[in-house]
Amino acid sequence: MYLTSKEERTLAGEEGPGRQKAMELLVAIGDIYGAKRLIPVSSAQVSGASFKTIGDAGIKFLEDFSKEAKVTVRASVNPLGLDMRRWRSMGVDSGFRAKQARIVSAYSSMGLEPLYTCTPYLSGNRPRAGQHIAWAESSATVFANSVLGAMTNREGGPSALAAAVVGKTAEYGLHLRENRLPRVRIDLEEIPPGLVPLAGYVVGKIAGNRIPYLPGLSLTQDEHKAFGAAMAATSAVSMYVYTERGGRPRVDSTRVEERVSLPESELAACRESLAGDDSWDLVAMGCPHCSPAELRSMARYLKDRRPSKEQDVWFCTCRKAYAACPDAVRVLKRFGKVLCDTCMVVSPIEKMYKRTASDSGKAMVYLPTLGRQRATFRTTDQLLEAISR
Repeated sequence: MYLTSKEERTLAGEEGPGRQKAMELLVAIGDIYGAKRLIPVSSAQVSGASFKTIGDAGIKFLEDFSKEAKVTVRASVNPLGLDMRRWRSMGVDSGFRAKQARIVSAYSSMGLEPLYTCTPYLSGNRPRAGQHIAWAESSATVFANSVLGAMTNREGGPSALAAAVVGKTAEYGLHLRENRLPRVRIDLEEIPPGLVPLAGYVVGKIAGNRIPYLPGLSLTQDEHKAFGAAMAATSAVSMYVYTERGGRPRVDSTRVEERVSLPESELAACRESLAGDDSWDLVAMGCPHCSPAELRSMARYLKDRRPSKEQDVWFCTCRKAYAACPDAVRVLKRFGKVLCDTCMVVSPIEKMYKRTASDSGKAMVYLPTLGRQRATFRTTDQLLEAISR
């Protein structure tokens, strides 16, 4: 891989050991994937922020690296394993909180923004079409590529951090326009209300490792957020191409290898397979994090109702959304905990609950595995109905 003279100096350690280690990682990745050069990125988003997912070895790596490295582009961190302000109310023990605080300190000392969200595009870091970025969170990468038109691979936590330190990433994969073309067309029927996450769940299973083309996919921003998160969780791709209903195709159809129809009956079958029962310890919403619009919508539904008190409730969101709608937050707090910095997927949920219901297609993938939960899918409206009366 070609390196400029400045990049060669960085690799040789002339700009310090932290930048040298970061450059070594980026060069190794570039060589593995046959990249011809490094390219500048406008921002980075780093995964590997919960003590649950990185453990003691991850803490040691971050603390050692933070003594040598600083980020050079805008960079933020994925959700933590707890809400740093409300961890006691979650039921998280002080030992976990202490380990989590060390992770937060290491990232902060390197200059990463304390957003702790899977939706950086809702917290001010919204890249423009055509911009190269280095994001790691699977739901954020698919949103950036598909909805915003930015260009990123699904980075690993260390490679995204390395890109944040150097300000560059290897030019391969979805950074190349020829690799952003769809290979399978999936024709969806009208998606029933509340089932957008399951549509993404099924589309991901069909797509596999192929970018899908979805004609007539007319969704709101929040629906794209839910759709893409589920698709990324059940597939190996970080992008979909779509045209809204009645819009002109934006794709080269000669690259499409297969055409598949996704009837409403298949969504119904998926819904049935994830239906579970109505016995839950926890109702969890906000995977990905709830937007201000979603918080306000749920608050409007619940405003004149009373809590059912039959199970615990988590509304997971980011700090900026929490601060943007205090009236909605006040209503939601009557029904459960409004949490920032974390979510049901990366928190130590298995120590507190066994049966969780969610409206997230992504959560249906990770709750049974990472969270060791008996997971049940319900639409947002169904969950709001269940937690109120």
